[in-house]
Amino acid sequence: MRPADLEAIKAALPTNPAIGAAYRDLTVRADKALAAKPGSVIDKRSTPVSGDRHDYVSLARYWWPDPANPRGPYRRRDGDTNPDIESDRFDRAALARMVRDADTLALAYYYSGERSYADGAARAIRAWFLDPATRMNPNMNFAQAVPGVSNGRAEGVLDGAGFIAAIDAVGLIAPSGALTPAETEALESWFSRYTDWMLTSPNGRAEGKASNNHGLWYDAQVARFALFARRPDVARRIVAAFPAKRLARQVDPSGALPKELTRTRSFHYSLYALSAAYTVADSAACLGSDLYHVEEKGRSLRKATDYVAAFRGRASDWRYRERGWPAAMLDELLVRADDAWGPGAYPRAVDGDLLLRHRIAVKDER
Repeated sequence: MRPADLEAIKAALPTNPAIGAAYRDLTVRADKALAAKPGSVIDKRSTPVSGDRHDYVSLARYWWPDPANPRGPYRRRDGDTNPDIESDRFDRAALARMVRDADTLALAYYYSGERSYADGAARAIRAWFLDPATRMNPNMNFAQAVPGVSNGRAEGVLDGAGFIAAIDAVGLIAPSGALTPAETEALESWFSRYTDWMLTSPNGRAEGKASNNHGLWYDAQVARFALFARRPDVARRIVAAFPAKRLARQVDPSGALPKELTRTRSFHYSLYALSAAYTVADSAACLGSDLYHVEEKGRSLRKATDYVAAFRGRASDWRYRERGWPAAMLDELLVRADDAWGPGAYPRAVDGDLLLRHRIAVKDER
């Protein structure tokens, strides 16, 4: 979300019926979030192998019991989500709810000015990150576990991607004072320690070496968390390495992302990887660097974007496996692309909740 977009949307709120309807829906969801108990890692019905309930635990999405060996190791079935990932024995669902509630309440505060919404967002953040009785330890040691195989994998680092939206929520409610200066400093410290874990732990280091969407989301997280923790030098290292480490190695000359094309949801994961890359580029902009217009060995974010944009409205022409065409996901990505290379570079199909996050049209102010 860009500040200029939010300001323009807020100004249009009284006169634009579509934005007004989206706002009313937002406040309904925000009121429900206000009435709910904030989630935390201590709510799960299981105890991590560490014995510390403050450690985050989740189950790998695409791993299932083996019918031929029910008591043996789980087996991978790419694209088939095991519904047990949402079980209250794990923390994934609670993390998703925390992020969703903080985001919803913060946005409702921004548009309404109602302090109660800011207080609700702060309560969600406080329970997950700050309260000694309920806070998460700053690690993902036991994320995306596979029974019979691993108590926690490098891929589990991806579970923390939602924290980016939580940080954005903190920024939206900052003018309210709902989080005290001491709490904000403590939150920055939490993310500094989490950044250290990502940089130094075996799982974190392995995820940083991943050459698919996982590696891109690793960069997106480290850069954003380091900026929030007031460690810009860490973010600068991620940004400086990005062209050679990511563009040159993960994008081919046509603009495709070959590692994502092997998946059973190949278009989805191509968009998902690009969303991470855009997030790195957004962090780079905070440091005065422009990754959106960088080219490395003929590879660029623009070329990768053009590759997927060509299939808007042409799902039948996609020749790789895809279980469900992610049209809305593509539309949102192209709105972000138009922010980067527009106006008018890509279609801006905005409706529903996105009306409160992206302007329908952007005036060319050049």
